[in-house]
Amino acid sequence: MMPRMNFSIINTFAWRATAAVALLLMTAAPSSRAADTLEKSLQLGQDNNRQEQRTQKRIDDISDRTRAMLEEYQQLSREHEALKVYNDQLERIVHSQEAEKTSLHSQLEDIELTQREIMPLMLRMIDRLESFIASDSPFLMNERSQRVRGLRDLLDRADVTVAEKYRRVLEAYQVELDYGRTIETYQDELEVAGSRRIVDILRVGRIGLYYQTLNGSDSGYWDRAAGDWMPLDGGDRLAIRQGLRVARQAVAPELLRLRVPAPTADRP
Repeated sequence: MMPRMNFSIINTFAWRATAAVALLLMTAAPSSRAADTLEKSLQLGQDNNRQEQRTQKRIDDISDRTRAMLEEYQQLSREHEALKVYNDQLERIVHSQEAEKTSLHSQLEDIELTQREIMPLMLRMIDRLESFIASDSPFLMNERSQRVRGLRDLLDRADVTVAEKYRRVLEAYQVELDYGRTIETYQDELEVAGSRRIVDILRVGRIGLYYQTLNGSDSGYWDRAAGDWMPLDGGDRLAIRQGLRVARQAVAPELLRLRVPAPTADRP
């Protein structure tokens, strides 16, 4: 039999070995759990990173859409302001056009009234002009009478405006007025010494109308009171000849000593 002392040593050694194994096992178990925990932590961190990336991407997308919407809003605001200004301007233009239309309508009514009044006025003016020419000194009678007939024909034309008709009537009056401020000569046919002869006519404004035959042998003047041509003597013939030269601009203007009929108070 082995001594008791040896069994005790063996038992002590076995117990220590068992304790060491147990301690090793106890030490190894926490290390494995720590590794698992670390791996899970790393995996969770990666998941969090990916989640944060997705969240950041959504934030960036929202930010881009917000910025685009802001820019669109600003653009629309500018367009709205421009349209508002444009509409305000159009409204003022429309109001102005309405006022102008009202004014034009009133003017058209006035024009219609004026036309109804001015046509009889122009007819009276032409009648007065015709009467005046008939009672005036008999110079350029064909031309002046033709002008009056032309005015009467003009008033009957529908393709000529009232304004143009009135202008032509005033123009005829102006021509008659100018006759009183000019001197001229022309040829005409008159009854002289019992026969029709071509003579030179000298008109000095409206104060004197004279004739002289082409050979200078006979001269005369228009006597308004008698309503006929009256002969003149030799001294007057020289003055008429000089007046004809002045009217033709053959000589410089000069003082003419011509017989002038006495004025009358019954002229139109």
